[in-house]
Amino acid sequence: MSDATQDPPVEDQRFSRDDWYGEELAGRHYVRCEFHEVDLSEAVVRNSTFTDCVFGNVRFNSSRHTDSAFTGCAFKRCNFFDAEFTGCKLVGTTFTECELRPLRVTGGDWSFAGLVGADLRSVAFHGVRMREADLTGANCGDAVFADVDLSGATLHAVKLPRADLRGSDLSALDPLNAELHAAIVSPEQAAVLVTSLGLQVRA
Repeated sequence: MSDATQDPPVEDQRFSRDDWYGEELAGRHYVRCEFHEVDLSEAVVRNSTFTDCVFGNVRFNSSRHTDSAFTGCAFKRCNFFDAEFTGCKLVGTTFTECELRPLRVTGGDWSFAGLVGADLRSVAFHGVRMREADLTGANCGDAVFADVDLSGATLHAVKLPRADLRGSDLSALDPLNAELHAAIVSPEQAAVLVTSLGLQVRA
């Protein structure tokens, strides 16, 4: 993502009830802007940057986001039904009372993202960096976390029944403080989890 290809930044603007259904947002740059009840359903967002923006009751249904950044943003009561993020940066962004199912994320950096209590059932994260993300109490049943960097993540009371965790860094996961029934892990990950319980793995 190159800033040279972006428009001049739009700063401190408020957008309310705008209809951007199906629009293509390419090379946009918004700083400290607010978006309320904006319809971004089926929109295509490419090479755009949103910094310290607030999104309230925004519809992202079936939207596609590629090589874009939402850093330090706050999403409140937004709908991401069938949305996709590819190679996007959401560092320090928080999600509150959002509809996040189904959601597909491929690549990118979601470090320090706030997903406390989020309903992430059946969502899919592939090759995403989620260092120190906060997933406290999140419901990730049947979700896929494939090759995800969860190092330093807050995973207290996270629910991961039947989740596919293969290839992900589980060093921050306390098996005694998580729901892991029927979760899928690799032999190497199983050894990490057993070690975290104070057991020794020997041949």
